[in-house]
Amino acid sequence: MKKIEAIIKPFKLDDVVEALSEVGVEGVTVSEVRGFGRQKGRTEIYKGAEYVVDFLPKIKLEIIVPAGICDHAVEAIRKSAHTGKIGDGKIFVFSVESAVRIRTGEKNENAI
Repeated sequence: MKKIEAIIKPFKLDDVVEALSEVGVEGVTVSEVRGFGRQKGRTEIYKGAEYVVDFLPKIKLEIIVPAGICDHAVEAIRKSAHTGKIGDGKIFVFSVESAVRIRTGEKNENAI
């Protein structure tokens, strides 16, 4: 099993979830997060004063998938989240040692 964490632009969420569904991903956890990478935030003007917004709003997706569809899921995220502009995001993949469904006690791939 693999855990995929993806940080994407908020307006791309629906596109990414639809693309994941098409490759067989059955569940996604979504969190609203804030952060910055190479773009280093942005400058805004509020009530005539200029200030820097260091942390930009992003969406974090967490997905557990069987190892066999991991590459397909990563590619689906990459294609559907792509705008070609700075701040498109990142995708991270981790190995998952075990999983347990609390309701039924099912384990590992049966639990996802």
